[in-house]
Amino acid sequence: MFAVMKTGGKQYKVQAGDTLRIEKLAADAGETVQFNEVLMLGGDTTVIGTPTVAGAAVQAEVIDQIKGDKLIHFVKRRRKHSSQRTKGHRQQLTLVRVTEILANGADASGVKAALGAGSAPKTAAPAAKAAPKAAAAVETADDLTQITGVGPAAAKKLVEAGITTFAQLAAVDPETFSATKVKPEWVDQAKTLV
Repeated sequence: MFAVMKTGGKQYKVQAGDTLRIEKLAADAGETVQFNEVLMLGGDTTVIGTPTVAGAAVQAEVIDQIKGDKLIHFVKRRRKHSSQRTKGHRQQLTLVRVTEILANGADASGVKAALGAGSAPKTAAPAAKAAPKAAAAVETADDLTQITGVGPAAAKKLVEAGITTFAQLAAVDPETFSATKVKPEWVDQAKTLV
């Protein structure tokens, strides 16, 4: 059985036991990752996805984080004296060994999905801190941008500080609140909106 999977903007035809050098993943050596973007399954019967095959996945074990071969990019412009430039680059790659191809049941496998290093969740800690506060509060979040002077960036900082409703903002003392900058006008407007 083989599968055509997509990761890092490239497509790979893989079988169990294959070793691949792919774009860097946010995973350590020894971890098992799962690629959920399977475009085609082959074997006894061929299944072509539209665009992906539902429930199919490729599981692989991360062997190591490596660097690719050095690529030299040399630019020389004719007729311009001493106009030349050399740049080198070594792409960061992940070495993985395909362990299993799942035709269905990939959602219930419990293996973490393979995420590229650029798409790894960098704001996981603030979201985890905000989740218990949101779960503890029964109140629904208000649109804080209705207050004059509070734009999307200020509203985001207020939510990160735990202020999601007008009532919470009205209870804040602007002079002693140190989590983020709160203007006295915002508190006055929040009291009228409550």
